[in-house]
Amino acid sequence: MAKEVQPIYILPEGTQRNSGKNAQRTNILAAKIVAETVRSTLGPKGMDKMLVDSMGDVIVTNDGVTILDEMHVEHPVAKMIVEIAKNQESEVGDGTTTAVVFAGELLKKAEELLDKEIHPTVIVKGFRAAAEQSFKLLEQVSKPVSIEDLDILYKISAMTGKGAESDKDHLSKITVNAVKQIFSIKRNFSVDDIKIEKKTGGQGRDTELVEGIVLDKEKVHPMMTEKVLSANIALINSPVEIKNTETDAKIQMQEFLAMEEKMLENMVQKIALTGANVVMCQKGIDDIAQHFFAKKGIFAIRRVKKSDMEKLAKATGGKIVSNIDDLTVADLGKSRLVEEVQIGNEKMSFVKGCPNAKSVTILVRGSTEQVVNEAERAIKDALGDLIAALQDGKVVSGAGSVEIGISKKLMQYAETFSGREKFAIKSFAQALEIIPITLAENGGLDPIDVLTELSYAHDNNKEFAGIDVFTGKVIDAWQSGIIEPSKVKMIAISSATEVATMILRIDDVIASKPDSSSKNKEPHEMMQM
Repeated sequence: MAKEVQPIYILPEGTQRNSGKNAQRTNILAAKIVAETVRSTLGPKGMDKMLVDSMGDVIVTNDGVTILDEMHVEHPVAKMIVEIAKNQESEVGDGTTTAVVFAGELLKKAEELLDKEIHPTVIVKGFRAAAEQSFKLLEQVSKPVSIEDLDILYKISAMTGKGAESDKDHLSKITVNAVKQIFSIKRNFSVDDIKIEKKTGGQGRDTELVEGIVLDKEKVHPMMTEKVLSANIALINSPVEIKNTETDAKIQMQEFLAMEEKMLENMVQKIALTGANVVMCQKGIDDIAQHFFAKKGIFAIRRVKKSDMEKLAKATGGKIVSNIDDLTVADLGKSRLVEEVQIGNEKMSFVKGCPNAKSVTILVRGSTEQVVNEAERAIKDALGDLIAALQDGKVVSGAGSVEIGISKKLMQYAETFSGREKFAIKSFAQALEIIPITLAENGGLDPIDVLTELSYAHDNNKEFAGIDVFTGKVIDAWQSGIIEPSKVKMIAISSATEVATMILRIDDVIASKPDSSSKNKEPHEMMQM
């Protein structure tokens, strides 16, 4: 009788393992589902998504990274696709949907190659070669742009297809002026140098650019003046308060209060002696100190956020001081005006007319919270496009013209290879066509007809030929003012290629048993792709 062999458990009980082609196909399916989720939002006629969380809060948007971030996906490969959108957002601020849709199509084409028994490493090699060639081709079709090319900058910042489209001309002008203001002072800047403050009420056309900083704060004392001209601003990162101290039982309470009052008066006096008539304090301001500030005609705000303090320093040229005793005249910031303004039912403080402001504010207005939030997202995308274009100094035509142009040239490039990599390069080229195809589908057009017309136009050396989704006609995208930063396209291709090749190289997925604590998570947090 044969001796019974005792089973050997290498992995913990409950561990799930998925390997080989089954693992690859499962991973590719997860990625394609994520891409399909945001695909319908691409382009001027893209649709919006309504996202409702467990608390009932509603977000209506067609911004790719916002949609994916709010979905709380759980599948590990789906999370990798979401990371593409986040990377695209952090690098250039726009093009998130393009990157995700392209990644999904790359994996779809890779699956077809896997069905033909082409090894994943061969596909990866071909994809990488195609991406490198795409960067070179993108460089060839790029055109230079500078801060003087205002007409091009207005077209780059156009918010077509966004929720704020009805006020796109007004908002585009504001974003360009904001970038121009900062760029004229410092060439190496980021979107963080432009503060976006939101306030519900009014219309989108009420959105304004403030050459300084807007704070969602009001003065600390009602007797303070509401307007300060020729402001000298002290930026203080320490409380204008007296810490609770242990006192001797023999000291009468009245004496202690008098001593505390005197100490606060001295602190206010030290600030006043520097010539400061405005105080921005990151910490608290004692009620007694507020009284003394008001008596001396000093406008004061407390509990200012750290990020706002840093922006105030950039805007006014002041220095943030951590010790009141160290405050000097040289540390004070300057602005033409500081005033408290009633907006709707709330009050806000404006620091305006800052000389050589290295930070400015866009005050976004709208009828509802959802409208304001979507306008903010549209403005951030436009700012990202403008900054990417100016820092890289290169732009390309949009409307799918770049993708179809590169696709056709990659097909020719693939013929220079003799091995199986040529099939991967051709698949990469075909995957690029998903952008004009999606633009056509979202515009209610026949994608096959559109692709055929675009292909014919590019065969006849019309390198800027793109699709007008409103008329269904092939147009010269450059002459029509459909212009995008070259960097947005480059990062999208790079990110999508990197994540697609990483997913293709996975042939074994080992998932540990879920933690028992996951049972207590909210339903939206456990969403499976």
